[in-house]
Amino acid sequence: MIKIQAFEFSPFAENTYVIYDDASGECAIFDPGCYTAEERDTLKNFIEKNNLRPVRLINTHCHLDHVFGNGFVARTWGLGLEIHHGELPVLERFPQVCQMYGVPFTDDMPVPERFLEAGDVVAFGNVRLDVLFTPGHSPASISFFCRDEGFVIAGDVLFMESIGRTDLPGGDFDTLIASIRTQLFTLPDETVVYPGHGPATTIRHEKEYNPFL
Repeated sequence: MIKIQAFEFSPFAENTYVIYDDASGECAIFDPGCYTAEERDTLKNFIEKNNLRPVRLINTHCHLDHVFGNGFVARTWGLGLEIHHGELPVLERFPQVCQMYGVPFTDDMPVPERFLEAGDVVAFGNVRLDVLFTPGHSPASISFFCRDEGFVIAGDVLFMESIGRTDLPGGDFDTLIASIRTQLFTLPDETVVYPGHGPATTIRHEKEYNPFL
């Protein structure tokens, strides 16, 4: 059985997700936003308590709140970072963005080991996730759709009755709306959306109640 554990981390209230299946114990960590030592311990303790084995480290996009824990996860479990190639400039600006926001951060940021593209399948244990290209909030954000279980990890593309902001470098409102309509709203209505901030929602709910769409 595939399970999803969410954690709200950092002053930005970012959602970090651990996706795993009971049969193999393998898991993937998406957008580790753990900023403090206590938050890192929370993530590590959950993984150890449930006898999980992290095998993938993935960023939906590379804004600072989604990558704070990249170095910690990479070191702790010996994982290589996976992103879309178009997010590399965002990742490289991470130190400058931290300074701009006044957020002290001195940990090393790992260099990506693998680049994911639309149409790729992220596989671990019994989990299969289709990679969707969903830019607009960031230059090359990607989402991950699990057909078998009917959920999508959407990053900051789509929120409950809201959408990602588009006023950051590389953001574009029309591109974001197109991504949602062509990549997410074409998924089954009952698909559960796990966003980068806030509570989960469904495609049906957002079609009916999202004021931006």
